[in-house]
Amino acid sequence: MPPKPLPFKIDWSTRCTLRGPAEGSLGELVQALRDRLAPHALGVSISYVDDRIMRRLNREHRGIDQTTDVLSFPSEPEKGAFPHLGDLVISLPVADRMAKKLGVSRRREVQTLVIHGFLHLCGYDHEKDQGEMLALQTTLERELLQEEPLPMALKRGRKPGSKVKVQKDGTRVVVTGRAAQALVQKEQARKARASEKTKTARKVRKPAPQPHRAPGRPRKSATPDPPPGLRHRSHLRRARDPQRGHRLNRPSKGSGPRGKMAIWPAGPPLEFA
Repeated sequence: MPPKPLPFKIDWSTRCTLRGPAEGSLGELVQALRDRLAPHALGVSISYVDDRIMRRLNREHRGIDQTTDVLSFPSEPEKGAFPHLGDLVISLPVADRMAKKLGVSRRREVQTLVIHGFLHLCGYDHEKDQGEMLALQTTLERELLQEEPLPMALKRGRKPGSKVKVQKDGTRVVVTGRAAQALVQKEQARKARASEKTKTARKVRKPAPQPHRAPGRPRKSATPDPPPGLRHRSHLRRARDPQRGHRLNRPSKGSGPRGKMAIWPAGPPLEFA
């Protein structure tokens, strides 16, 4: 009786804000790939990352400073060690953009990337062979997914110098060549206008703030003129009538003709209660 095969373990990890298909959607596909291509393997790791992490990995391990769709890292376990097949790293933002370009779901695009990366883990390399890897990938997609294979000849990721243009309806498209140069010039002109506005705003001087007066004596103000017909007591002086023996109010010096003192005629004596 042949020994019972050990279970195949899949380790999942996510370092991306987007959500990728997990074991419920890809478990059977990965298990079928293992049974057909690497029956000796007992484990594989699948990680979802964003463009920043994928670009760093692609720069460190391949010397290409741009993001890509999938990277494969085959493991070389020592004799007697756990037969781990390797690690698959998939960029979900690239997969999402490719799915929209091809008109399929994100899960369908990730399935193609899993098959492509699994073949790399098994030692296939489409950059060195004569097309055997891509032919086998086409066969696996038709047999395991029961669907037509997605084209792998399309450029995945973005070309150096390409730009993303937002259409009037809100859709985003990648443009290259003159269209990308026009977007760059438009962005530079917008930044130049914003910089000029900032410089102009700095040149306009704000009015100097008024000094704050601490509480204390009130501010001096001009004394208002008295209303007509009313004289202040300081403008009048007391004058004594030599005949009557009482004082009369009289205007100050210089208010009479030629500056002489003016004395009103004496009247009856004042009576005080």
